[in-house]
Amino acid sequence: MEDNQTNGSESLRNGSFSKSKMATDKYLETETNIKLYVKDYGQGKPVILIHGWPLSSEMWEYQIEALVENNFRVIAYDRRGFGKSSQPWNGYDYDTLADDLKAIIDQLELQDVTLVGFSMGGGEVVRYFSRHGGEKIAKAVLISAVTPHLLKTDANPEGVPQEKYDAMAEQIKDDRIGFMDAFGKTFFGVSFISKPISTPLLDYYRMLCSLASPRATLECAKSFSTTDFTHEMSSVNVPTLIIHGDEDKTVPIEITSEIATKLIPDNIFIIYDDAPHGLFYVEKEKLNRDLIKFLNSEI
Repeated sequence: MEDNQTNGSESLRNGSFSKSKMATDKYLETETNIKLYVKDYGQGKPVILIHGWPLSSEMWEYQIEALVENNFRVIAYDRRGFGKSSQPWNGYDYDTLADDLKAIIDQLELQDVTLVGFSMGGGEVVRYFSRHGGEKIAKAVLISAVTPHLLKTDANPEGVPQEKYDAMAEQIKDDRIGFMDAFGKTFFGVSFISKPISTPLLDYYRMLCSLASPRATLECAKSFSTTDFTHEMSSVNVPTLIIHGDEDKTVPIEITSEIATKLIPDNIFIIYDDAPHGLFYVEKEKLNRDLIKFLNSEI
């Protein structure tokens, strides 16, 4: 593996990075003609950050720096169809996405990994355990995750009705960027009385969403809204941190993390009071502290 990192004590011409390291970035081919864009920063125990829908690895900006500064190796990648990764027509089911994750772990020859999945990314974490036996994974983190099941069914009567997701899909087909504009405000808890994010930053996140393949946007929405992980949750057999905001209107805590904490054998559940879905920005300082504390714990 190419190594473009510098020692923490080295200074760059335009400033010192103290403990931080220069990053490598690369494309890894996970199957024929499918290349995923991967960032690989720092040194230490590896942490893989799996982004939410319909963003990219750029959403982890505020976590990457904190983790590298605390002596972790951070791998953040763009899911197929998003960011700088390949945009195939198919392959947006969770089996394929979990296989992509395994290919990254194998090709980077990682051991004792912590998987961190945000929102849709939580599904990849759980499916990796059920499909690949949690191979090489030491800990897991689920943040605002869609697991175990979002959709309303006879077995999940409090879930979100299919009609709501059908309407969302039609809005995306009609005006994808317009949908993302409205979606972003709910995502970050923006209202007439609450503005936890600046307008320029909200516009930036909308731009990241716009880079996604329209096909991937729709197909991944189908995957995260319909996939039932209930019977897979017990396969997550490592210490797991679950974090969710109790004012999350995008992925309601009552049908996701409150149930997940009852199904994953060894977990710590932290509720962020009055917090919306986008914890990686709105609660970034608190989230970073909780992540680092968990990563450093001996449990």
